Amino acid sequence: MMLSGCGSQLIVDPGPMARPPQMLGGHVVTRDGLALPMRHWSAKGRTSAVVLALHGFNDYSAFIKDAAAYFAERGIAVYAYDQRGFGAAPFAGRWFETERFLTDARDITRIIGERHPGVPFYLLGESMGGAVVMSMLAETPMEPQVAGAILSAPAVWGRETMPWYQTSLLWIASNVAPRMHLTGRGLKIKPSDNIEMLRELGRDPLVIKGANVAAIRGLVDLMDLALASAPRFRSRALILYGAKDEIVQAAPTRTMMARLPDDAKEPPRIAVYDAGYHMLLRDLQAEDVWRDIVSWIDAPMAPLPSGADKASAGFFKK
Repeated sequence: MMLSGCGSQLIVDPGPMARPPQMLGGHVVTRDGLALPMRHWSAKGRTSAVVLALHGFNDYSAFIKDAAAYFAERGIAVYAYDQRGFGAAPFAGRWFETERFLTDARDITRIIGERHPGVPFYLLGESMGGAVVMSMLAETPMEPQVAGAILSAPAVWGRETMPWYQTSLLWIASNVAPRMHLTGRGLKIKPSDNIEMLRELGRDPLVIKGANVAAIRGLVDLMDLALASAPRFRSRALILYGAKDEIVQAAPTRTMMARLPDDAKEPPRIAVYDAGYHMLLRDLQAEDVWRDIVSWIDAPMAPLPSGADKASAGFFKK
């Protein structure tokens, strides 16, 4: 487990959350005074929906750029911000208390929603971003402001789904050597079949390479919370998963799926892509995923164009 992560130094406490959050130019200033870079893709023509996208661990807001351009052409405005400790945000490579990530997502949802009154608003989270979205909505349902959540390979690999030796190694390392830096090289984990995209990430200075144990522990704490939130997650949702995902594997994802409540107003739409990897939104078949997202936003009860929703039933019963 220690060798599989990517990120930071010790947990940061930037101070009290004492001011109202606000949008200033191309940044959102948080309650504790951090300026988080914000990207925006305006919808072409009339804005039919708005999406706020949250990136994964060690990534940043550019992760959504290709999908955002596709969405914008179809009338969907997209916003994305660098979460604290990632990309060009302050304290890059360091971790914060989990609640600060949730508070940022909650505040930025309100800020962007107020800019588009009456327009359906969706939260999209990839991996760690999915864990933030899921945990935040389970803790503080934001209906009717949030029309739904799009979770792409949500990070739900909590401690209870890990073998004992991984949790033991993580506990020992986080107490003995929390600053130890790890890279994950040599593990031969394939996050996507889009090799050129992976090479671009390797050259991008805003994508963090490697992680120390403190950041990995923080990520696992967040994944614990996301998995524990599943029974309280009642938001309308589209959950996307790649059958070849080697980062958040099928077993913890199945556990999360099994714990989703039966009394939600609308059962989540689940899509499994047979050729998909962890980075579904950037895989070679990414446009199939983008098309499904647009279709679900337009008609949440209709079958998905790719048919990936039909494939999900058998996959998660294995």
